[in-house]
Amino acid sequence: MISNQILKSRNGYLNKLIAFKDTEPVKIITGIRRCGKSSLLKLMIKYLQEQGVADNQILSMNFESMAFRNMTAQEFYSYVKEHINTEKRSYLFFDELQRIEGWEDAVNSFRVDFDCDIYITGSNAYLLSSEYATYLSGRSVEIKMLPLSFAEFLDFHEFKIEEATSAFGGKRKIIKDKNGISYEPAEAFNAYLLFGGMPGIADIGLEMDKAMALLDGIYSTVVIRDILEREKRRGQKRITDAALLRKIILFLADNIGSSISATSMAGTLSNEGLIDIETRKGKPSTHTVQSYVNTLTESYFFYEIKRFDIKGKEFLRTLGKYYIVDTGLRTYLLGNRDRDRGHILENVIYLELLRRGYDLAVGKVDNTEVDFIATKYNEKLYIQVTESLQGEEVRKRELAPLQKIRDNYEKIVLSMDLNNDADYNGIKSLNIIDWLLENN
Repeated sequence: MISNQILKSRNGYLNKLIAFKDTEPVKIITGIRRCGKSSLLKLMIKYLQEQGVADNQILSMNFESMAFRNMTAQEFYSYVKEHINTEKRSYLFFDELQRIEGWEDAVNSFRVDFDCDIYITGSNAYLLSSEYATYLSGRSVEIKMLPLSFAEFLDFHEFKIEEATSAFGGKRKIIKDKNGISYEPAEAFNAYLLFGGMPGIADIGLEMDKAMALLDGIYSTVVIRDILEREKRRGQKRITDAALLRKIILFLADNIGSSISATSMAGTLSNEGLIDIETRKGKPSTHTVQSYVNTLTESYFFYEIKRFDIKGKEFLRTLGKYYIVDTGLRTYLLGNRDRDRGHILENVIYLELLRRGYDLAVGKVDNTEVDFIATKYNEKLYIQVTESLQGEEVRKRELAPLQKIRDNYEKIVLSMDLNNDADYNGIKSLNIIDWLLENN
């Protein structure tokens, strides 16, 4: 059922699938192309086989394959009906299902007609559009997949974390590669920032030319297949200009973590002559830019985070921020630039908080900002991210927004400073690498 290819573990995601095994909801794994969704399905199939599920109870279809790519919804249903095991519970795995027009009708029929447990992947949020919700409202669970975390990056690239005793008797982390060569954690972390977390890079090694070629392929697939081709299939004319789309991607990649709006983007792009400011104070061009940005977030290329007024207890409509799904894709787009390292670190923390299941917002406190308000169930964290807390002025600037918050939820400043497990009147100071590797 699965090839001899070695499957690297993604236990966090696999455990979520296992937790929902044999429950009614359809399991939907979403995320950008090549972030590991197909491998996760294979890991789940392997788990089922290890639990004694027979091969003839497992039906797997990858709609990137020519064998299935041009199926209609009716042909899809007929194929499954012909091949499904009707004597026992069946496990159905459908990879990149958004390629089938009307797939939701077929999936809903499988639920009604057969004793089955269904797992789906998709590379576009259109998969979970309102039309889909109508069919399976309350009967699906979404598992949002991201590229590798820093801990997963180390594992995939065969690095091991060890503790060593420092010259002064304290403990410090060292990282060893498969040949036993030791590295400082910051060296490995810098490689993570540069190459990013796309799992495919582990297969080719940390070589810049090969990694950039792989990322170029991912970029082209997302832009051409998931955006431009999909718009054509849907018969819509919103996203037609590939050059403008790339310019907006470059703009967002260059401004991760900055407060921006579609209006400000439209102004910048019109000044460069890429779109025309039309009548009514440029509203058409702003609308065009917003359509392109929405498409990029639908494709999981960028993530938007809203601002929340902590004192007013309401979300603000203006000036959100955007983060890119993978810092390696940013390197591919913009080159290796260290001048905005603070925002790159923010991007990494944003993605890690998503992996840990938090809902996120930017916190506004008077005229200052907290980088992240992270909430989950009854838990809330306020997190500030900075490259360093060294220096009185920097420390004062970074701590000020947190000091203005009067509730008793945990407040943390994350920085690259070493040995900085300090406490500033209840505000914790932690090292970013240590925080990323905790519980791993």
